[in-house]
Amino acid sequence: MEKIRVYAPATVANVACGFDIFGFAVNNPGDEVVLEKKSTPGIVIKEITGDDGRLPKAVEKNTAGIAIQKYLAHIGREDQGFELSLHKDMPLGSGLGSSAASAVAGVFAANELMGRPLSQKDLLPFAMEGERVACGSAHADNVGPSLLGGFIVIRSYDPLDIIQVPVPADLYASIVHPQIEVNTKDARGILDKEISLATTITQMGNVAGLVAGLLLPDYELIGRSLVDVIIEPSRAILIPGFAEVKAAAIASGALGCSISGSGPSLFALSKGEETAQKVAKAMAAEFAALGIGSEQYVSQINQKGPVVLAD
Repeated sequence: MEKIRVYAPATVANVACGFDIFGFAVNNPGDEVVLEKKSTPGIVIKEITGDDGRLPKAVEKNTAGIAIQKYLAHIGREDQGFELSLHKDMPLGSGLGSSAASAVAGVFAANELMGRPLSQKDLLPFAMEGERVACGSAHADNVGPSLLGGFIVIRSYDPLDIIQVPVPADLYASIVHPQIEVNTKDARGILDKEISLATTITQMGNVAGLVAGLLLPDYELIGRSLVDVIIEPSRAILIPGFAEVKAAAIASGALGCSISGSGPSLFALSKGEETAQKVAKAMAAEFAALGIGSEQYVSQINQKGPVVLAD
């Protein structure tokens, strides 16, 4: 192949109690990359659409560009050049892994065009380098599920140890992205640097309970475990109407509701698509009552990760 078109999905990181260790992929939204081989070395970012001109075209500063560059260096093929076009099909700074989806789509496309010298899981470190460019930290709770699909547990970063956890077939996510901005640095800076032993024990119980709930499967246990006593209390103040939106989600049948990544998007998990649709509408209605517009997405947990699209 000389040219390929790849779609990589958005993700929900943290998943309430699992700060920096949990993440799952959704079917939509996502990012799309068109990658084409060229006869001379080097990566050229031809165009970026859907970003309102906010993203850099310099390869070293672009998440997709740097991921491909690091990948080519690793396989010893820096002689191979690429022309890249990126279409952002999700809001920037949404808490839905926008930078991760671009990096994943880019490096997955490059690996396909090079004849798949690496397994899909082995592409993870290069996608993580895209995250380093985007936010200064090579974290995996967005790129992991975007690349591998499903629900991901990051047990360790040194060494990198990532586990895919099976999820119930009827588990659906409702995601509402309010049209406000939350700066990731602000969202991290507001967090407490120390937490009590009692709080830690409560959070550990919820982390274990959520994994057990997914595996059993036990929807009620999933709901009881979707409680964050460490991060959410601090970050909730950055999102207008958070308490009301969360309450509306629960009242509409959601198992639980929390902040997606660093926000401002909120997610809820529900049993069944009908309930998930109802939950998304109720959450959006609460934002609308405050004069805040939003985008809504309802999806099963995406088990595929990136996919090749037909031209």
